[in-house]
Amino acid sequence: MRYIISGKNIDITPGLKEAVESKIGKLERYFSPDTEVHVTMSVEKGRQKIEVTIPVKGTIIRAEQDSSDMYVSIDLVEEIIERQIKKYKTKLIDKKQSALSFSEAFLQEETAHEETINIVKTKRFAMKPMDPEEACIQMELLGHNFFMFLNADTNEVNVVYKRKGNSYGLIEPEF
Repeated sequence: MRYIISGKNIDITPGLKEAVESKIGKLERYFSPDTEVHVTMSVEKGRQKIEVTIPVKGTIIRAEQDSSDMYVSIDLVEEIIERQIKKYKTKLIDKKQSALSFSEAFLQEETAHEETINIVKTKRFAMKPMDPEEACIQMELLGHNFFMFLNADTNEVNVVYKRKGNSYGLIEPEF
């Protein structure tokens, strides 16, 4: 795997780089050798945060963790990524998608306990055209963390969501 390690408000010391490559390196058996791993470490308000993004064909495996110690954050994020990979494996075998990004040995491994996704509720609702600001107001009125709406300007389905610090994000589809 190829590592792209960057830092925000933190110097990436050789020790931190070695810890990332050692911990995340445990996941090498899951991926092909040319897989890129993007790691961003940051310090915000005393919290040591690590974000790991592994783009694989057709999807992205991503996790972030923070704690008071960067080495603890590295340990925690590695466990989350490994869980996500094992969960994703079931879908890979079923659909044979993105298989080139993973090692053949990993795809052949037997999994002890396969988790299935169980959708227990489906909601249907009319989507009235509105602008993103109106969608944010509607989301606040409903008390939700995200809101899907039909953008009146583009006539496409968009999603607004709450971010930390009382700000909002907008997701627009790209085809």
